[in-house]
Amino acid sequence: MGNCAGVEGNAEINPSFSAPNSSGTGSKNSSKNATDSSTFGTKTYGSSSSVPPTPRTETEILESSNVRKFTFSELKGSTRNFRPDSLLGEGGFGSVFKGWMDERTLSPVKPGTGMIVAVKKLKLDSFQGHREWLAEVNYLGQLSHPNLVKLIGYCLEDEQRLLVYEYMPRGSLEHHLFRRGSHFQPLPWNLRMKVALEAARGLAFLHGDQAKVIYRDFKTSNILLDSEYNAKLADFGLAKDGPTGDKSHVSTRVMGTQGYAAPEYLATGHLTVKSDVYSYGVVLLELLSGQRALDKNRPPGQHNLVEWARPYITNKRRVIHVLDSRLGSQYSLPVAQKVAALALQCLSMDARCRPGMDQVVTVLEGLQEAKGAVKSGR
Repeated sequence: MGNCAGVEGNAEINPSFSAPNSSGTGSKNSSKNATDSSTFGTKTYGSSSSVPPTPRTETEILESSNVRKFTFSELKGSTRNFRPDSLLGEGGFGSVFKGWMDERTLSPVKPGTGMIVAVKKLKLDSFQGHREWLAEVNYLGQLSHPNLVKLIGYCLEDEQRLLVYEYMPRGSLEHHLFRRGSHFQPLPWNLRMKVALEAARGLAFLHGDQAKVIYRDFKTSNILLDSEYNAKLADFGLAKDGPTGDKSHVSTRVMGTQGYAAPEYLATGHLTVKSDVYSYGVVLLELLSGQRALDKNRPPGQHNLVEWARPYITNKRRVIHVLDSRLGSQYSLPVAQKVAALALQCLSMDARCRPGMDQVVTVLEGLQEAKGAVKSGR
C-alpha cells in the first residue's frame, strides 16, 4: 500500500483513528452491543457466533421485521385512493404518495390530521421491483439509526407491494443542490457540510460491526432531508450483506447509478464497503462543486465530474476552480481544501487507499469543531 502514502500520510486529512463512534448516537460503542434489541430486533450481529446477519426466505424476512403490516385498503384510505394530488414523486420503481395516519395506532386518518407518511407503491409488473421491495423490508425492517430513513410498515397483498416511510418534507439532496433559477438560493456551505457529515454517519453505521451492510446506491437522490435539513439515507433496494468470514468481497452483478459506481466494482463485480466510499467521494465532490456527477450539457471534457475535477483537487492551490462559485465567501478556503483532499482520498482508484467511513466521519467532525472554535473566538 506504499503508493497510498502521498495521500494517506497527510495527518490533517487522515489522522490516526481510535475506534470513533460513527453512529453519533452512542449506540454503537463496541461489538458487545451487537445484540441491542432496540436497534436490531431479535437478530444478533457482529460476533463470530452470531446467526447469519439476514434471514433468507421471504417469509422469514417479513416475520423478522420490526414494522407494521398494512392492508391495501388501509393504504388506499391513507392516501385518498392514491389520488394524483397526493403524489410526491415517481421513478422506475413506481410512485410515492403522501398519506396520513394516527401517530399512535397507525390507522388511516383524514388528510390534514395525524402524521404525514410517504407511501411507495411499486409497479405491478416488475420481478426486480419485488426483490428490491423485499431488500428494503429486510434492511430497514431491522436497522435503526438517526441517519437512515425510518420504515414504518409494508403491504403485500395479491400483486400489490407497498412500503410506508417517515415523511421527509424537504425531499432529496439532489433537488436542493442542483435546482437552478433566479428565485432559488443555492444550498449554503454550512448545510452542505452538515449533510456530508450526517450522510457519512449513516454509511459508517451500515459498514460497522453490527450491520455489515454495503449500501451500493449512494447518491444525492437517495439522501433525503427532514424539516431541519437532517440527512437520512433512503432506498435500500440494492443493499447487500457485506462479506463474511475470510472473504474480502461480495460478487454480484453490477448495479447502481452511472457516475457513482467504483471503477473496480464496474470492472469485476466485486463489491466491498470501499465501493460505497468511492460513491461517497463523488457526492462530496458534488457538494463542493454544485455540479452533477454526470452532465452531458457541460462542455466536452467536463461531462464526468470526477474525471474533470481530479487534476484540480490533487493540488490544493487549484481547488478553487472546482468550488461552487455561487457560494461566494461562505467557506474558509483551508477548510474547503481539506474537504477536497478527503474527496480525493475517497475517489482513489486503488480501493485499499480509500479511508473507512468511520475515518471520514472523524475528519468531517474535526472540521466542524475547528469551524466552531474559530467562530467562538471571534
